[in-house]
Amino acid sequence: MVKVNRTFRSARWPAVVLAMVVVSTESPVASANDESDYYRLVTILSSKAPTGSRAKFWKPPPRDLVLEVSGMAVVDKKRLAVSIRKGEVWFLDGVYDDPPKNVTYKRFAEALHEPLGLLKQGKSYLTAQRTELTRMTDTDGDDVADEYICVNNAWGVTGNYHEYAFGPRLDRNGNLWMTLNIGMGFKGNQRSLMVSNKSLGVSQARWRGWGVKVTPQGKLVPVCAGMRSPSGLGSNRAGDMFYTDQQGNWVGTNSLHHMRSGAFFHHPEALASMSLPGSPIKGIQAIPGGVPLPEAVKRLKHLKPPAVWFPYKKVGQSATDIVLDDSHGRFGPFDGQLFIGEFTLASISRVFLEKVGGEYQGACFPFREGLASAVIRLSQGHDGSLFAGLSNRGWSSLGTASYGLQRLVWTGKTPFEMKEIRARPDGFELVMTRPVDPESAQRLSSYTVNSYTYTYHSTYGSDEILKRDLAIRSITVSEDGLRIRLRIAGLREMYVHELHAPGLRSRDGQPLLHPSGYYTLNRIPAR
Repeated sequence: MVKVNRTFRSARWPAVVLAMVVVSTESPVASANDESDYYRLVTILSSKAPTGSRAKFWKPPPRDLVLEVSGMAVVDKKRLAVSIRKGEVWFLDGVYDDPPKNVTYKRFAEALHEPLGLLKQGKSYLTAQRTELTRMTDTDGDDVADEYICVNNAWGVTGNYHEYAFGPRLDRNGNLWMTLNIGMGFKGNQRSLMVSNKSLGVSQARWRGWGVKVTPQGKLVPVCAGMRSPSGLGSNRAGDMFYTDQQGNWVGTNSLHHMRSGAFFHHPEALASMSLPGSPIKGIQAIPGGVPLPEAVKRLKHLKPPAVWFPYKKVGQSATDIVLDDSHGRFGPFDGQLFIGEFTLASISRVFLEKVGGEYQGACFPFREGLASAVIRLSQGHDGSLFAGLSNRGWSSLGTASYGLQRLVWTGKTPFEMKEIRARPDGFELVMTRPVDPESAQRLSSYTVNSYTYTYHSTYGSDEILKRDLAIRSITVSEDGLRIRLRIAGLREMYVHELHAPGLRSRDGQPLLHPSGYYTLNRIPAR
C-alpha cells in the first residue's frame, strides 16, 4: 500500500502545497473492512488514461478538453453539466453508465472568467465568475447558450490572484448565495484593513471575505463576514446555508460555518467593508488576537465559532465543497448528513450536525480516501450516487491524475461506523450504523477521549492547544446495540472533543471502518 505523508503551510485556492513525501512499497491488501467494499469509485474521465482491462472502456474526451471541474449541476437521469476553470460549461451524457464507455461531450458556454460553481435554474444555468454572477440560457434549443445576462456584479475586484467568487447556491426563498475570497498577500497595519472609504483605497476590495446573497430582484445583500478561502458552499435539509474555510492566518484549521446575518467568523481583513452601506456588522474596534478561540469569542460578541472544526490532517487539510445527502437511503446510512470535499488529500469527509441552544454544532468523520485528484466540487446524482469534480492545477494533491470526474456509488453494504455523535449534558451518545458487540462496547479500554482548542491569531494556522485527556465515568449500551452512552468528566465548551474507539466491535466482530470522530462542542446541552 502506498502511504504519503505531506506537510503543508501556505495559502492559495483551494490549498497550496509544499510537500515532503515518504513512500512505502507494501503490496496492497484487500480486506473485508475496506472503504471500497462499501463505496466504489467509478472513473468517468481522468487526465491519466487507464491501462489494462479498464482501457477498453475508455473513451477519450474531445481533443484539448481539460476537464478541471469547478462546478457541477445534475441535469437529468443521463446528463451532467460541468463548468471548467478555463471558462467553459459542458454537457456530459452517459455519466451514469457503469462502466462509462459511452460518455459524450457538448460545449454549452464559453468565454467565462474562472467560473467556480454551477446551478441549474429552469432552462438556465448560473455561475459565479470573478467579476459577476451570470445567467446562461439556450433560447433556441440547440444545447448552446446564446444569451449571457449579468445578474449582479456589485462586489469589488482589484486583480489580486486570490479574489475568487464561489457559487451560486439557491435557498428556499429564491436567493442566490455566494462566497467571496479575500485577496491575499497584502502588507500593512491590520487596523487599517478595517477601514473603508468611497474610493476603496483599502487593501481589500468591496465585500471581499463576505458571504452574500442576490435576491430574486437582482440586489446584492451582504450577510456575514470573516471568510478567508470559502470554497465550499451548501445547505442542510433545514435550508440553512453553510460554508467551509481553509487553514491560514486567523484560521486555526479547516472549518464549517453556519452563515447568518451579522455573524463574523475569523478574518479581520473582511472588515474593510464593514462601514459600507448595507453592512449588517457595525462597531468592531479591535480584534482580540493571540488568545485561545474560546477567550476571543468572549471578548468579541460578533465573533462566532465554527459549527465544526476539521482537525488538521486528521480530517483533511483543505476543505472544499459541501453537499447534502438527500438520497433518503440510496447512498447508504448517512441520509441528511453533509459530505465535504478535500483538496490536498483527494478525499471526502462526513459531518453530522445538531442544534444545541439554537446554534449548530456537531461531529466530523473521515469517509472516503483514494480519489484520483483534488476534490473541488461535489454533486449528488438522481440515483443517490455522488459525483466528484477534480482539479489540482497550480497546487499538488494526492492521487494519480491532475483533473477528472469520478462517481462514488454505494455497494449496498452498510459499514460499521459511528453514524452520529450527539452531545449530552454529561458526555456523548454514539449512534451506530450497525449493532455493537455489547462486551466490547462496555469496556473502558475500547475508548479514549481528549479535548483541545486553537489559537486565534494572525499567524498561519494553529497547533492544538490546551489539550486534556478526559475520563469516561460510565458506559450504557441500548438493548438494540445501536446507541452507546458515554458519561465523561471535564467537558469544555468551544473545544474539539476527539473520540477514538479502536476496541469497539460489531456483533459480527468487525472493527469500525473509521474508529475516530471529532465533535465541536460549542454548547453543553442543558439538563
